[in-house]
Amino acid sequence: MDRRQHRHPGEDYREGGILRPTGQKKEKHLTKPEVGHFRAQGVPLKRKLREFPVTEDALLPVGTTITVRHFVPGQFVDVTGITKGKGFAGVMKRHGFKGMPASHGASLSHRSGGSTGQRDAPGRVFKNRKMPGRMGGVQRTVKNVWVYQIDPARNLLYLKGQVPGPQGSFVFVKDSIFKKPDTALLPFPTYFTQEGEPEGLEPLIADLGDVDPFMAAD
Repeated sequence: MDRRQHRHPGEDYREGGILRPTGQKKEKHLTKPEVGHFRAQGVPLKRKLREFPVTEDALLPVGTTITVRHFVPGQFVDVTGITKGKGFAGVMKRHGFKGMPASHGASLSHRSGGSTGQRDAPGRVFKNRKMPGRMGGVQRTVKNVWVYQIDPARNLLYLKGQVPGPQGSFVFVKDSIFKKPDTALLPFPTYFTQEGEPEGLEPLIADLGDVDPFMAAD
């Protein structure tokens, strides 16, 4: 079975292009059922809850902390988040329309979408017609984002690629579906701190190879 299906994805939020671990939340900002679940399990009040399917041999004890060592430098991950909300937008911004002519009779219709339907036949606008509307604020997943560096001391994850959502929003990181990492390099079910391991570990950087990926064109 695919190693990706066994592991718990990481849960972080985006701040300044860096992924930081989620924090705690005050009791007054949670519902009573949520507080009851946290207290029953004996874990601190968390800001975000997310359920991930895993196999039985990958179940972790309640309250286990998943750090950035869950991932390894050089692997690819999928990042899911809520995109930036743009509000109500026209067809040129929302769908990339060309727009109408800038002169020669075009009166107050330079950024309009043009005709949206027909006359008596069929006498309606077809579904999925690209029209003005609310833009952004939806869940999107950016696939095949490269893990460049891991900083265990500060629990930071450095990625090369796009991350959906504004600063301060939650994102969910999991092993890539299309570019599956080498299962022999991944900790299973997650990384556990070894006895006697120093706290101030040096950052782990992926092998850049002969060509620097940050300087080469995509």
